[in-house]
Amino acid sequence: MTRQRGVALITVLLVVAVVTVVCAGLIARQQLSIRSSANHLHVSQAWQYALGGETLAKAILQRDLRQGDPRQPVDHLGELWARPLPPFPLDEGGELRVRIVDPSGRFNLNSLVRQGQPNELALLRLRRLMLRLGIEKPYAERLVDWLDSNNEPQGSNGAEDNQYLLATPPYRSANRELADVSELRLLLDMDELDYRRLLPYVSALPGDVLLNVNTAGAMVLSSLADSLTPDVALSLIAVRGSEGFPSPAAFAAQPALAGLGEQAVQGLAVGSQFFEVFSEVSLGERRVVLRSLLQRSNDGRVSILARDLGQSGAPPVPVEEQQQ
Repeated sequence: MTRQRGVALITVLLVVAVVTVVCAGLIARQQLSIRSSANHLHVSQAWQYALGGETLAKAILQRDLRQGDPRQPVDHLGELWARPLPPFPLDEGGELRVRIVDPSGRFNLNSLVRQGQPNELALLRLRRLMLRLGIEKPYAERLVDWLDSNNEPQGSNGAEDNQYLLATPPYRSANRELADVSELRLLLDMDELDYRRLLPYVSALPGDVLLNVNTAGAMVLSSLADSLTPDVALSLIAVRGSEGFPSPAAFAAQPALAGLGEQAVQGLAVGSQFFEVFSEVSLGERRVVLRSLLQRSNDGRVSILARDLGQSGAPPVPVEEQQQ
């Protein structure tokens, strides 16, 4: 009898142990499910807040256009859209930060090829820009080959499919415009340090988009001519002030540009159609950064061309812009 009681006690203890383990597993799974649901909720909320930041930016850009001449808009860094916006507080201690930047104030990489042919003026300017930044590799020629539709290398420094097919893994040149600046990393022998140096000064817009001299930094302006050093370009930035140049002719009339010839002032504008909006949301333990590429037409309509959630934040700001 005593032996049977001992066996029964052991059986009861085993059952209790099994039930305890099962309950512990159920509780752990329930906690994981609750945490996963909370994270999903925060991500969904953050996405909606980011879209709200994008909508705010659209309203700011539309208001900016109405305050000037829609037929000949002048965009400069003294306008409301270019000013830092204060963070917007959100629930649970979160916040929304919105920043609008003008990619037309950077060198447009897609301008290197026009109508299927190399744009020699843009090629010369990119070479100058890289020279100012201490970049020695012939990325300009390789980028022309990446953009054009033929398979003929741009001189001895170019690179077409025959070079890229030797890589591991092999791939081909795009033979089209860049959709994003990050595609530069696919160029033959592109160095990470060179890419980081170039990133604050370049953009990937339609090839016919002109450089906005009212939002361009000193380094980009210095690429217009050999004699236009970054220090001289800083003096141009000081002259444009908070109101910017009213027209490309007013920019070309500056004494610092005297004697540089017509080529130095070709392909320039004082207004922009394209804007990048960075909506950064911090909510709980979640952080979402939405980059939106917007196009504002002269009739006031603002179209969303692209969205990207794979960003760590707004692009790095050139040193000369930080000092303004």
